[in-house]
Amino acid sequence: MVRHHLLVVKFWLTITKDEQLHRFEERERTGFKRFKITEEDWRNREKWEEYEKAVCDMVDRTSTKLAPWTLVEANDKYFARIKVLQTLCEQIEAKLQQLQEEGTDYLDEPQKSG
Repeated sequence: MVRHHLLVVKFWLTITKDEQLHRFEERERTGFKRFKITEEDWRNREKWEEYEKAVCDMVDRTSTKLAPWTLVEANDKYFARIKVLQTLCEQIEAKLQQLQEEGTDYLDEPQKSG
């Protein structure tokens, strides 16, 4: 994708175990949000440490110079949204600048191969 001048921006939003518990309990108390919480969510919560390790492995193995992960602290939903939006804006601006410097017209129709 990057070779075709596409911008790849990856995010991982993370919350603490305490925040997850708070959100689970809030969902159970709120009628219109109850559908969002299942027994499987509670079972998976018991594997918190395993999931944390898997996330670390995923980020280590799949983050690259051309497509790095942006880790977002998401306990505060508003902070997380702002960080995602700021990161997207910065990455888009940087990509447009790069294309301009390369002389690539990003508005041109893609060339058909073959």
